[in-house]
Formats: sequence, C-alpha cells, structure tokens
Amino acid sequence: MKRLAVYCGSATPTDTRYMELARTVGETLARRGIGIVYGGGRLGLMGALAHSALASGGEVIGVIPEALVSAEVANHDCTDLRVVKGMHERKLTFTQLADGFLTLPGGVGTMDELWEAVSWAQLGYHAKPVGVLNAFGYFDHLLAFNHHMMETGFVRAEHKAIIMTEHELDMLLQRMAAHEPPKPIFNMKAEEL
Repeated sequence: MKRLAVYCGSATPTDTRYMELARTVGETLARRGIGIVYGGGRLGLMGALAHSALASGGEVIGVIPEALVSAEVANHDCTDLRVVKGMHERKLTFTQLADGFLTLPGGVGTMDELWEAVSWAQLGYHAKPVGVLNAFGYFDHLLAFNHHMMETGFVRAEHKAIIMTEHELDMLLQRMAAHEPPKPIFNMKAEEL
C-alpha cells in the first residue's frame, strides 16, 4: 500500500486521546512511507493527522470541496491540495488516489465515507481493503450493528470480512496489506443474490 485514504473527524473532542491517535497515525504512516489522502481540512483529527504526517516527511494529499475552502478550513500546507466541486467528487477522488481506506474516529461525514467504501467494495467498484481502527472501543456499536446486518441476512456471507477492524494500528495495517478482495455483486448471478 503506497497511499491510504484516511477518514476521520474535523472536530476536536474534549478527550485528548483522539487527537493523539490522529497524530500517531499520521507519524506512523509517514515513517512507513505510506502517503495519506484525506479530507483536506486543518481542524480537529484531520488537521492533527496531516500536520503529524507532514512533520514526519510524509506525503499528504488533501481533497476538499470548494465550499469548505471558502469557509477557511482548508489545509494549505498539504503536499497537494485538490479542490473539488462537492462530496461525491471528493469520495471518488479518495478512491482513485488510494490503495485502501483507513477509518479513525469521526462523525457523520466519516461514517458516510466509510459506508461508501464498504458499499463500493461489495458492488465491485473497487477491490481495496477497508480498515477501521477501533481505538478506545469507539466503533464498538457500529461494528455490533454491522454484525446485526450480517445475522439478519442484509450482508452476504461473501462480504462479511470487508470491514477489517483492530484496536492496534500495526495489526490493522498488516491485515490490510494481506487483503484478498471478496467476490463482488457485479460478478454474481441472480441466484447468488
């Protein structure tokens, strides 16, 4: 994996562990020579991730919608800052530039990005690993809901392993590097669906 799209929040939570996590991830990816594609913001976890990666000599590509540049939240220190028209183009650019997806804690936008990466993997729009760093148990309820979707039959058996999750970054990166894509829906016949 040469580049990962990293999804994370633009908020700064009162619990400082989240900001420290973003800094650690940025530094670790830079040290490993893994570039970052992210939302292009300078605030919250996004800003901490990018700043840490850049300070460690890493490549950081920001992809930000025009409206957020106008709101003065763009990180102009990025190696490459790409301004796009809207969120759909932003997520498509993430997919085109990255070799996989790494999700850190965040809010609604982060969840939107994660679920689109999962949905596109199921369908066959990409065959890249989708990782969730479940630091501090942040994603426990989301992962339980995903398991509930599997148990009730809304996630096919072939797609149960799309979301890779670990509490430790090193373990998650190892699993993502060894990723074997599932059979996508586009390659299934009606009787398999």
